[in-house]
Amino acid sequence: MLTRFMLVALTLLAAVFAPSAQANPETREVTLRNGMKVIVRPDRRAPVLISQVWYRIGSVDETNGITGISHVLEHMMFKGTRKVPSGEFSRRVAAAGGKENAFTSRDHTVYHQQLAARHLPLVLELEADRMRNLVLDEAEFKKEIQVVMEERRWRVEDQPGSLVYETLVGTALQAHPYRIPVIGYMDDLRNLTIQDVRAWYQRWYAPNNATLVVVGDVEPEAVFKLAEKHFGSLKPSVLPVRKPQTEPAQNGIRRVRVKAIAEEPTLTMAWRAPTLTDPEREWVPYALDVLSGVLHGYPGARLHTRLVREQRIAVDVDAGYDGIGRGPSLFMMGGSPAPGRTVEELEAALRDQVRLIAQEGIRPEELARARTQVIASQVFARDSISHQAGMIGNLESAGLGYRSESLLLQKMREVTPEQVQQVARELLRDDTLTVAILDPQPLPAGAKPKAPPSGVRH
Repeated sequence: MLTRFMLVALTLLAAVFAPSAQANPETREVTLRNGMKVIVRPDRRAPVLISQVWYRIGSVDETNGITGISHVLEHMMFKGTRKVPSGEFSRRVAAAGGKENAFTSRDHTVYHQQLAARHLPLVLELEADRMRNLVLDEAEFKKEIQVVMEERRWRVEDQPGSLVYETLVGTALQAHPYRIPVIGYMDDLRNLTIQDVRAWYQRWYAPNNATLVVVGDVEPEAVFKLAEKHFGSLKPSVLPVRKPQTEPAQNGIRRVRVKAIAEEPTLTMAWRAPTLTDPEREWVPYALDVLSGVLHGYPGARLHTRLVREQRIAVDVDAGYDGIGRGPSLFMMGGSPAPGRTVEELEAALRDQVRLIAQEGIRPEELARARTQVIASQVFARDSISHQAGMIGNLESAGLGYRSESLLLQKMREVTPEQVQQVARELLRDDTLTVAILDPQPLPAGAKPKAPPSGVRH
């Protein structure tokens, strides 16, 4: 039965996210004449704002030979223009009491600043300048590419978990560019040239391939005027046509074993899963999200309760699914076996939990707790202007649109136990499963763990 707390929580959350609710009635948008979209959400709880420029370019757009180039260009974007020398961008933001950074993903590259609201003109002027006037100096590039290669060594090659993940995705996806690591392959980084980076910048860094998101203590009309002032005169580009890229069907379990220096073995499993494309009509991605919550989304969820506490097969377990993106998704489960247990036993136990849900379904109270946890996490996250801006930009980049934000929560509330059972039965099948095992290797005699590289921004 539902506990009193769960009933109260569901009632409150239902009121907050009723079907008629909008993501934010004050959220406004305009599209400049050059094609740049500007989205503004006032949040006047504090006199601060976050400004983000989202370029719809990431590793999904890369090809063999230039993998990692989007991330390399992100580093080079801080190396200056004719008006603003290398390092000056960061110095000016810091002098205004703000902080700034950037990140690259499979789908986009994002530059963001958080600072007092009165300094918005400063960051928009700086961002507009480097959108079209970046000086890509070869000497700076030769230094920065070394930083990126060292970052790959530290983040991937010296991290067994990252190695397993990279290998798993590259095995599960064999045609779609989502198989490409965002940081790129080392051989491609070694052979990347400044000419490659210049061409990538000219091809993709244009106002009609960008979205400006501003959340904070601002008036939308004032932001639109500033955006027009600083970005409006920038000329759009003829963007390359992005062709559809569909991963071929998988017809059997794929297995891979990764040897790396580590203390304990780990298991990671991934099933091919749909990506959300129609927030109004689709239900499968929402059911998969709830399924991950039933398995691992709250204290007392199935995996930890049964495999860690009761059966003591694992010391840790997890499950997750992210259905928002421009490419195929994966539903993932994994963990580390307990002392005296094997990864094979853990794999069998995890698959048994999926099989139980596929055959017997889930209890109403499990659904309620998982759904409440997912919705509550979104409610609490909205206290952060950074999270609000990130959600807006992510939905826009994925082609879903920021207006679907509340719809996502509404549809989550509509998921039924039967739908969760159905996705477990029909999607988490052996034919769509990829299994990766970390085979731990001892640290060579005299070797010491490596320190993180300098110059890494994120």
